[in-house]
Amino acid sequence: MKVAVAGCCHGALDKMYETLELLQRRHNVRPDLLLCCGDFQAVRNEADLRCMAVPAKYRHMQTFGLALYYSGEKKAPVLTVFIGGNHEASNHLQELPYGGWVAPNIYYLGYAGVVRFRGVRIGGISGIFKSHDYRKGHFECPPYNQQTIRSAYHVRNIEVFKLKQLKRPIDIFMSHDWPRSIYHYGNKKQLLKMKSFFRQEVESNTLGSPAASELLQHLKPTYWFSAHLHVKFAAFMQHQTNSKEELPKATKFLALDKCLPHRDFLQIIDIEHDPSAGDSLEYDAEWIAVLKATNSLVNVTQSSWNMPEKNGLHAKWDYSVTEEAIKEVLEELNHNLKIPCNFTLTAACYDPSKPQKHVEPVHTINPQTTEFCAQFGLTDINDRIQQAKEEGSVRGEYEEEEEEEEMDSTGSAEEPSEYNTDNSGLSSINPDEIMLDEEGGDEDLSTCSVDPSPDHPPDFSASFSDIRIMPDSMAVSSDDAMDSTNEELEKSGVSKQVEEKSLNERPLKRIGGNENGNSGIKKIKRRNQAIYAAEDEDKTE
Repeated sequence: MKVAVAGCCHGALDKMYETLELLQRRHNVRPDLLLCCGDFQAVRNEADLRCMAVPAKYRHMQTFGLALYYSGEKKAPVLTVFIGGNHEASNHLQELPYGGWVAPNIYYLGYAGVVRFRGVRIGGISGIFKSHDYRKGHFECPPYNQQTIRSAYHVRNIEVFKLKQLKRPIDIFMSHDWPRSIYHYGNKKQLLKMKSFFRQEVESNTLGSPAASELLQHLKPTYWFSAHLHVKFAAFMQHQTNSKEELPKATKFLALDKCLPHRDFLQIIDIEHDPSAGDSLEYDAEWIAVLKATNSLVNVTQSSWNMPEKNGLHAKWDYSVTEEAIKEVLEELNHNLKIPCNFTLTAACYDPSKPQKHVEPVHTINPQTTEFCAQFGLTDINDRIQQAKEEGSVRGEYEEEEEEEEMDSTGSAEEPSEYNTDNSGLSSINPDEIMLDEEGGDEDLSTCSVDPSPDHPPDFSASFSDIRIMPDSMAVSSDDAMDSTNEELEKSGVSKQVEEKSLNERPLKRIGGNENGNSGIKKIKRRNQAIYAAEDEDKTE
């Protein structure tokens, strides 16, 4: 089947679907599924805008495209599955910690999740890595303050722990930020040519998420898709085997740009599937069994704690599930794994004739989550947060913390981080970035518009620092120095691309816009700010 993979959506849902329609009209290629790797921005109304980590001046409903799909005025033309990033309507996504429909035909994977479509197993983890929040529980709830509006989208160790209990093969995995070290398996020289400000992190091997790297080492999926850094980059990683009997595995990695004109934000890939499987999105039985097995570990406090491990401190550390447990899940569902189409409106639809700019967001318990938890005997995280708030043990906010997201995050002051460094957001000066609040906060990791050259081989020379430490299974293959990464993906079907000016010559990109190769920093910054501005850049053409 054909799968469309998108980088950062930034609310440009209509543009995504318009580009897919253009692809079908001109090349007779119709994707069966659209995957979005974060920054989806599922904004329903003005209250949702207040829950996004962007400056107030960029909070305009005209910029965000989900509202019409949420209200039912439009319907997604293709099944869309997405994960969260670091620019999200966190209050909306928080309603669905285990995943669920944000609109008909548009499914959110939750904090972490695994689903199946036509026999293809798709997993993902939402958010970005920040070490000072990694070991906390999911304690945040609206209305957020300046700290929790950011910490709400930070990856937590419990989600990584759950995913590491999986034993069955994963076909596709999505993360918003890149797995740390993945840049050593592709055309690193070309990456640094396009993104020179990545050099410090690449040389010190601190670019990307160590938690995602850990999952890559454990899951070894066939494909791994990411976004966040706003550049197209492909890599091919050959995993080491743990025994002679184990078959070698490899992961094809692809990161994509954001949805802007003349950017590599969309890719079509041919994926092997089960022809006998239905067209419905389905639960994954092993994942449901893992959720049940780890339910006792749910934490809704901001206290830091470690997941169980074999260190003499925990009576149980292995929460992977048996075939019997998986069979029990199948029997509970009468072998019908189809995810119910039980989308429900939980917030007012946007009405441009009745602006409500001062409406405060409220903490909502979504009926989809209630039904899911009741069906499988799981803890409703939002219900637990609500109970804890009423008991006074959780306030839904930091009470006396002054930390900012851009702090030197080597871990909280109270507890050391299990990871040595945290540069997933880049600590070096990014000349293209825009600050996400006036005091300094998340940066927008934007890019120069430079198309990668497939003819230039990667350079893994000794000019790079040799202090990088990689997991044992992340061995650089003998083909590492060859520019074969893009060719590998092309062979797998990553070749159906289209663009407004020349569909046969350029990669698939958003239509319209004016691209000036001589643009300086100010122009780049202005163009990145247009992600959040009310006026679409397409109108400038």
